[in-house]
Amino acid sequence: MPPPLPPAQLNLRQRFSAMRNIAPFLREVWATSRALTLAAIGIRLLRAFLPVATLYIGKLIIDEAVRLVGLDVPRELATAWRAGQLDHLLALLGLEFALAIGSDLLGRMASYVDSVLSEKFTNATSIRLMEHAATLDLEDFEDADLQDKLDRARRQTMGRMNLMGQLFGQAQDVVTVLSFAAGLLAYAPWLLALLAVALVPAFIGESHFNALNYSLNFQWTPERRQLEYLRQMGASVDTAKEVKIFNLNRFFIARFRTLSQKFFEANRRLAGRRAFWGTLLAALGTLGYYVAYAYIAWRTVRGDFSIGDLTFLAGSFRRLRQLLESLLTGFSQVASQALYLDDLYSFFEIRPQVRSIENALKVPVPVRGGFVFEGVGFRYEGAEQWALRGLSFELHAGEVLALVGENGAGKTTLVKLLARLYDPDEGRILLDGRDLRDYDLDDLRANIGVIFQDFVRYHLTAAENIGVGQIDAMDDRERIERAARKGMADEVIAGLPRGYEQVIGRRFKDGVDLSGGQWQKIAIARAYMRDAQVMILDEPTAALDARSEFEVFERFRELSDGKTAVLISHRFSSVRMADRILVLADGKVEASGTHQQLMSQGGRYAELFELQAAGYR
Repeated sequence: MPPPLPPAQLNLRQRFSAMRNIAPFLREVWATSRALTLAAIGIRLLRAFLPVATLYIGKLIIDEAVRLVGLDVPRELATAWRAGQLDHLLALLGLEFALAIGSDLLGRMASYVDSVLSEKFTNATSIRLMEHAATLDLEDFEDADLQDKLDRARRQTMGRMNLMGQLFGQAQDVVTVLSFAAGLLAYAPWLLALLAVALVPAFIGESHFNALNYSLNFQWTPERRQLEYLRQMGASVDTAKEVKIFNLNRFFIARFRTLSQKFFEANRRLAGRRAFWGTLLAALGTLGYYVAYAYIAWRTVRGDFSIGDLTFLAGSFRRLRQLLESLLTGFSQVASQALYLDDLYSFFEIRPQVRSIENALKVPVPVRGGFVFEGVGFRYEGAEQWALRGLSFELHAGEVLALVGENGAGKTTLVKLLARLYDPDEGRILLDGRDLRDYDLDDLRANIGVIFQDFVRYHLTAAENIGVGQIDAMDDRERIERAARKGMADEVIAGLPRGYEQVIGRRFKDGVDLSGGQWQKIAIARAYMRDAQVMILDEPTAALDARSEFEVFERFRELSDGKTAVLISHRFSSVRMADRILVLADGKVEASGTHQQLMSQGGRYAELFELQAAGYR
């Protein structure tokens, strides 16, 4: 069964209160390009007067033709031409032709200006969206509701520029309406009142269905994201192997078909109701037009109006009715699109919780004391259990510290707190005796190099994949090659057809994919790009065999001389070279010491070490 249509969640007053978004929207359009905005407005102002001018010239042509019919005009065109009897008629025809050419030219100019301005605005807003998203907390991106809001904001970035065209078009139509209304007022003022009565029902109906359409799209945002996810999973180079091996294509297609069909049915039902009521209410406008037409025709028969007047008034009323209907419908659509702008602007209003305080401190160079965790507790949003609770330990400057523990022990969460991707819910973290929140956030992260186990595979060149580790040194090839050697990625890159200029990954043409282990060496090299005081490897070697991982960690130990380093690994044999090992369990430090000390103590570390060692015997 298809889902029921959503209720109109917003009343008329609430819908039009969204018009408050129009002013900031127009300010942003103006800021994008003043010249193009002025051009778009100026062209439309010129076009606004052309319809009434064209219709009035048509009236004069008809009146002139009727006048000539009453004269003894020669039947031969050449004779009439030489006699000069057609001069006025031909001048009027030439003027109407010029107006037609001018209208077409202005229309094409308006389309061109709108297209260029739209592209500039969309790009500027997309950049602003990405810049704002970059300031948000990691926790925000793990919130499904915020992901829905971000998805709607992205859609509005790409889809709201037709609002600009509508607003400019509305302004043009208003000027045209005023010019037509002036003509009707001179002949029969009550016709304007008739128009208003006929068009108001259609306007209210259009407004109602626009609100329903917004509610439907708002409520279906999670399902839209699911549809996009299924579309990607069913046709992506990243999932193609498993989809084929496990024959998942039917599963994904069936789920996509079911979900998309439900959304289609809801849209179809809404479109059906909109079409039925729209036709019924529009008929009132048509009835009003023919009442006015009959009245004008009767006045013409009585001799009050000329045939040209009849044509002009009937045409004016018809065009005025169309324009007013378009204005009212357009106003309702603008109000509806202003609701969508709420999604965009409400996203921009989200403020990060993890941010720098005023007059924040610079990270000391070098770090002398190190980090101290004092009773640190952290719980993920919506989770009942604490990821960390009562965590207390020291990370000394220049020390190589290894974190071990079973899945869910809190190792990665600890690293995220250290890099201030989160702030603790309880306790505090100190750096050289000062709360971590006292330091400038950007400076703190610039002094920390982290490679997570779920590192990103950038579909860029090999050099760029490493260079992103220190973005301001992206063009420093010597530094990139040095980082590649440190991370043992130089051999991987040497085997690529274009070396450092080779695009890696299969997303783009001519891209070359790498094995999991090769990707990990690229990611480790990325960490070496950063001349950071604190280096963290959070299980980035999971795809490497035990020997390769040990070699990576041994080299990391050598290259981290004088730096503070943190290693996380499930392979206990790989972290034996650390100065100190912390064993985490249930979000707390269960044991601490060197490998030899922990083995002599027995306990969880010794047990897990022996279990792993038995697997290699």
